Amino acid sequence: MAVRDFYEILDISKDATQDDIKKAYRKLAKKYHPDLNPNDAEAEQNFKEVNAAYEILSDQEKRSRYDRFGHAGIDPQAGGGDFGGFGDIFDDLFDVFGGFGGRSTGRRRSGPARGADIQQGVTLEFKEAVFGVEKEVQVRRYETCGTCEGTGAKPGTDKKTCSKCHGSGEVRYAQQTPFGQFVQVGVCDQCNGAGETFEEKCETCNGTGKEIKTRKINVNIPAGVDNDSVMTVRGEGHSGEKGGLPGDLYIYISVKEDPVFERRGTNLYVTVPITFAQATLGAEIEIPTLEGAERYTIPAATPSGSRFKLRNKGVANVRGLGRGDLIFAVEVIIPKDLTDKQRELLLEYSKEMGENYMVPEKKGFFKKVKDAFQQ
Repeated sequence: MAVRDFYEILDISKDATQDDIKKAYRKLAKKYHPDLNPNDAEAEQNFKEVNAAYEILSDQEKRSRYDRFGHAGIDPQAGGGDFGGFGDIFDDLFDVFGGFGGRSTGRRRSGPARGADIQQGVTLEFKEAVFGVEKEVQVRRYETCGTCEGTGAKPGTDKKTCSKCHGSGEVRYAQQTPFGQFVQVGVCDQCNGAGETFEEKCETCNGTGKEIKTRKINVNIPAGVDNDSVMTVRGEGHSGEKGGLPGDLYIYISVKEDPVFERRGTNLYVTVPITFAQATLGAEIEIPTLEGAERYTIPAATPSGSRFKLRNKGVANVRGLGRGDLIFAVEVIIPKDLTDKQRELLLEYSKEMGENYMVPEKKGFFKKVKDAFQQ
């Protein structure tokens, strides 16, 4: 199956800015997030593609390699995107002209290598994101095989020198170019660069030295995280090769909306209903906050839509730089059903204010129909 172009996956042009890339990623990651598309294999695959594309294009160095060499430029199995591509040709040309004939770069990949990273999505309730929470995250990762302890060999059997590369871990290929014949060096495909093969492969890991394990990891998520926040948990990714360090776990956070508060950064926004009398005369009203209701006095003659601020009643800054504010708007509520006495008092008020208010005549439904046909 061909790998799709990363720019196509994010639906952006090749001259997109980093802001364009970030906006496109946020939009698509939210659209395809597994929590919003349960049991949807296609959405899950799209989510993985979007994350992979963003990981490369958001990194200037990786993006540059990708723009030059395509997917080969960022393939970890290709040694940073050089093997078999233009990178090796340029390197070999340099060696020939600088070293007088046929030397290769001699890259051997038998040493320790860092493990791959893991990306995992986590959805939080609104207050979990605001106050922080400890979450149990389940990940599937490659770990050192417990049967062979990472050697790949069946316990009790020996290793032997690879017959193809004779223990070097490398094989040489002659390549004909317009400049003549050049020698390239690649990882031996028989021993995968180890220089050794097994008498018998480990039955648990089939000679890879790795097995897949499901782990539950407790992660402390700090107060103040928001949608699209990314947490890094060091050393909880896939295990490394030949004693190399493990990769990291990247947690991509989504936050559910709250029915009361609207969040913008570290500030919270809420609408508080008040009566006509409260708006006109001024009143002490209750304002919902994260810590519970708080009393606030609004002045007389407060128009509907007026905004007020409660300082330091918003969301904590995730880096510990204080808290945002809570901003509330008042909305004057017009009553729908009035008693006769309330209606009479409003009419008296209207007269007192000098308003020429005409009371509509009360008519039954059939009387209204009859009047309509008589017109």
